[in-house]
Amino acid sequence: MKSSLVILYHREPYDEVKENGRIVYRDKKSPNGIVPTLKSFFANAKSSTWIAWKQVTSKQQSNFEECVTMEGGNESCVVRRIPLSAQQVKDFYHITAKEAFWPILHSFPEHFTYESSDWENFQHINRLFAAAACEDAAEDALIWIHDYNLWLTPYYIRQKMPSVKIAFFHHTPFPAADVFNILHWRQAIVDSLLCCDLCGFHIPRYVENFVSVARSLREVELVKRGPVRSAFTPHGLALAEPEMTTQLRYQGRTVHLDAFPVGTNPQYIVDVVNSPEIQERVTQIRNDIGDNKLIVSAGRVDYVKGAREMLLCYERLLDRRPDLRGKVNLIMTAVKAAEGMRVYKTAQSQIEQLVGRINGRFSKLNWTPIVLFTEPVPFQDLMAFYKAADIAWVPPLRDGLNLVAKEYISAHQGQDGVLILSEFTGSAVELPEAVLTNPYSDQHMDECIDLALSMSPEEQQQRMQKLYEAVRKYDVKEWANHMFREANATALTSTPALV
Repeated sequence: MKSSLVILYHREPYDEVKENGRIVYRDKKSPNGIVPTLKSFFANAKSSTWIAWKQVTSKQQSNFEECVTMEGGNESCVVRRIPLSAQQVKDFYHITAKEAFWPILHSFPEHFTYESSDWENFQHINRLFAAAACEDAAEDALIWIHDYNLWLTPYYIRQKMPSVKIAFFHHTPFPAADVFNILHWRQAIVDSLLCCDLCGFHIPRYVENFVSVARSLREVELVKRGPVRSAFTPHGLALAEPEMTTQLRYQGRTVHLDAFPVGTNPQYIVDVVNSPEIQERVTQIRNDIGDNKLIVSAGRVDYVKGAREMLLCYERLLDRRPDLRGKVNLIMTAVKAAEGMRVYKTAQSQIEQLVGRINGRFSKLNWTPIVLFTEPVPFQDLMAFYKAADIAWVPPLRDGLNLVAKEYISAHQGQDGVLILSEFTGSAVELPEAVLTNPYSDQHMDECIDLALSMSPEEQQQRMQKLYEAVRKYDVKEWANHMFREANATALTSTPALV
């Protein structure tokens, strides 16, 4: 049976576990994030295919099982894996995606490298994804493609299946035209995205950036435009937009555009933090630090995440405020990048050296200013840190959205806590009641940490109640529902010419 829903995403929707000499496919350990939500649509469709890539050795390639079903699943929900060699993965993901596309998407052109990129390999892998989708998709299927790694896939699918419905969601920022157009392959990328029926982005600013890129490269017609939804702050913030384009027309095709930011799963987080074992862990953390203020900052090593700027601000705080030495603690997770991600080595070294310097300067026998975790922290432990923390510090120089902010808000259930959030994260336009900071300004960063440390319980509750309301209203399930509603509402108004 052909699939009515085909999801293309780089991550597989399960954990692969070896038991008694055989491989079984189990639900992921943490039901938080977008994969479980996508999987619920995947499992509930009449027939569906999830396509991901899988790194295999040459020995594994000979007897590779391309299509599998999850434990407890049925044959109408198939996971199709595209086998890639280690070299293909390195060229596709670790180099082309992370060394060419990533810095441009996050407006860091100084990190852009062209010479090491393998465009032919990128095209080839996108063709593999497109071929797999076309093989499994029904003529009236919805094909939902995720993120910039699969930029070219809509074009290849449209060539083979002119009438299929294609939706694309961009998980990263989409930069302004003068930055995006640094990419040598800009026209091929835009031509592909213009083959979609629906292109989704986190926030209106990214939609408008895409429109400006498309108009700079192709003769596209602006069909429809209007005020942004009430979920977004229209004025006064770095990434605010009062109006947004919702329809373009190009070569006979209407391309629908929308902003629907990914949410988290607030109820699940509440259930976790209210469980006896997490409550006990929170009590233990608070007992360990006494009356100290606890700050938590969670993320992975990446030059876009603002870790260096935050650590320098924290060092200035301890310099400026000797009275706070021994009275404030920072728990920081900066998870190391996977092997082969050479672009992040400098960022990792900077973080480790700064933490070492700060701890070396200010530590006492009974107090260490920063506890740094460089390995992944289990989800339950992270939730305990969030719940115990007086302040969450989210300082990216640029971030497509940032779910850490929403997870912290959910963990505190609108009761207390302070969120310091960079204005250059997509989530800032949804969460204006946070303490919004400019990580490019030392003075503004200093003012914001001072404000957070001195904020009254009454103001904390007032702000967090509004933040919690926003996070609950637009959770990850609503994000997926929004996309499916919009994708199913799109219709071709004429037969388009192939690009």
